[in-house]
Formats: sequence, structure tokens, C-alpha cells
Amino acid sequence: MCLQVALPQEMLRLRGLSHRWWRPSALGIPAKNLGLRKVASGVSPPGSPSRRALNIFDRDLKRKQKNWAARQPEPMKFDYLKEEVGSRIADRVYDIARNFSLALDVGCGRGYIAQHLNKETIGKFFQVDIAENALKNALEMEIPTVSVLADEEFLPFRENTFNLVVSSLSLHWVNDLPRALEQIHYVLKPDGVFIGAMFGGDTLYELRCSLQLAETEREGGFSPHVSPFTAVNDLGHLLGRAGFNTLTVDTDEIQVNYPGMFELMEDLQGMGESNCAWNRKALLHRDTMLAAAAVYGEMYGNEDGSVPATYQIYYMIGWKYHDSQARPAERGSATVSFGELGKISNLMSQEKKSQ
Repeated sequence: MCLQVALPQEMLRLRGLSHRWWRPSALGIPAKNLGLRKVASGVSPPGSPSRRALNIFDRDLKRKQKNWAARQPEPMKFDYLKEEVGSRIADRVYDIARNFSLALDVGCGRGYIAQHLNKETIGKFFQVDIAENALKNALEMEIPTVSVLADEEFLPFRENTFNLVVSSLSLHWVNDLPRALEQIHYVLKPDGVFIGAMFGGDTLYELRCSLQLAETEREGGFSPHVSPFTAVNDLGHLLGRAGFNTLTVDTDEIQVNYPGMFELMEDLQGMGESNCAWNRKALLHRDTMLAAAAVYGEMYGNEDGSVPATYQIYYMIGWKYHDSQARPAERGSATVSFGELGKISNLMSQEKKSQ
């Protein structure tokens, strides 16, 4: 499914571009401070030993990238994608017919989900992010919020704390995704729900292919310039392994047109989404960059001279077990076989005709 959305004209004038849319200790906070915007540090100290099995991303560099992006004079010029996905997460929250007294946003950025929620649905909202500037420059919202400076990989909350946990376009940067999902499950109350979104494996495939082809032709080999992403068929398994049940995983694509490859890379930097993998190549030669831009335009360019960039989004919903939840019947307890369903349908149609 592809979405067509037009960016506001005011944003286009600001950018000077023509974007077109096509498709760990527990944290104790006194109750009297819940309505205030308070920053508490939960980031692990530099040089501390890590229990992570993998170390793919430079988390300190990612923090610096997000802080730099949030310090820009007009960060809203680059928020179009995260605001769109944040609104879709909020829609999924509204689809659940209940109120959530205490909710948590993991990797909140500038509050792209919270701005779409209301006080009738959310009682109090905790926002966690690794970048202090993103928390300080958060968007306006009507619900009471508490901002917590913490790493998404080390959530500083007690077990069974939140009724709802959400996350939008943040978990693709964690080094240990299974551990992060387990922590989210840990802080959820029984019958609590997790609703998340993250970039999928086909994200920015046009940019990835163009850079690889140009670098191979000009330099005799290539290195990764777009960070690796999780495959959709692995996501359900990871959620189940973390303890979630009644899982829902679906995928969508958003395509944005840019004047050229360099404008795309500028926007990725403005979003705080530059590559931070340890094995990244720090610099590319000028000739290689120009060749990549030419390849991008030749292979994927539109008739008007713009180039598309595809963002694949995985949406996931998982529940923490509670005795009140519906459970599947025991194996072998069925009284009717699938082979007899056709006979039942024929009998019902005959009864209707007789009436």
C-alpha cells in the first residue's frame, strides 16, 4: 500500500525544495512532578562494560547526530516523515477501546506520537530518548508529560509500570533488539500493549544500490553506507521470544520525491538518521558521489527530474499476557472438521430457501 500526501506549501517554501509524497536502576519520580517536564539521566556512563552480544552501531555517535539535528534553527523542516509515522501509531492507539493511565514512548525524539494523543486516552506520558536536545525542543502537546534522558537499550523503569508502550522509528538503531523488546515487555503491566514502528529492509534501497554501483565502478569495491535493517519475517519471532502474544505485524511503504540524491542525504542528516554503524566508511571521494547521483537519476529518476526514496515501515502490536485475555482452544478439542464446513454452508443455504 502506498500513500500520497502533499507536504504543506509553507514547508516547501522554507526548504526551497519540491517534496511530494507518494505513497539499570528503577526510576522513581514523585507523583507531584508527573505533570512537569523533567529530565532524568539514564544513559550508561562512557566506558562502562556492555552486556550486549552485538555492537553494530556507535550509540554515542547516534546521540550526537540526534542532538545536532534537534539544535537546528528549523528542525520541523525535516520532521515530515516522523510526524506521518507518529500519527499512524496514534491511530493504532485510538483503535484500542480503552484509556491508558500511564504510557511510555521509547525513542520519542521531539514527541512525534504524543502530539497526536489526547487527555481522554492518555493519563500521563513518559518520553524517553537518548538525545537531550530532542527532549528540550519537544513539540507542543496537550497531555501531561515527563521527559527522561535514557538509552532505549537500558530502560530505567520498574516491572509492570505502564499500560501502554509506543515507539516510532527508533528501534532500528539499537544494538540488541531482542533485549530492547524484552525490556519493553518487562515494564508493561499484564494486559498492557506495545505498539511500535521501525524501518524495514527495503528502506532507501535506491540510495543503497546507487552508492554500491558507483563505489564499485570508481574504487573497485564498496562498503555499507546505509545501516542494516531487520527483516519482517524475523520481527514476529523476536516479539514472541520477548514474551508478547496476540501479535500483529504489517508493513507499508512511503515514497518521497527529492530534487536529487544530495537533497535526500541532507534531509536524512536533518532527521538525525545518518549512518552510525561502526563499519561505515567515513568519507567518499567526490567523483564517487557524483557518479552515485548520476546512477540514482538514471536508474530511478522520475520524468520531472526528481528522484524517489522509499521508506519501508514495519508496524507491530504485541500484548503482555493476562488471564483475562482470550486463548486458543486446546488442540483436538474441535467438534467440527474443516471438511464439514462446506456441508454446513449448504445446509444453511437450503434452510434460507425453504423459508
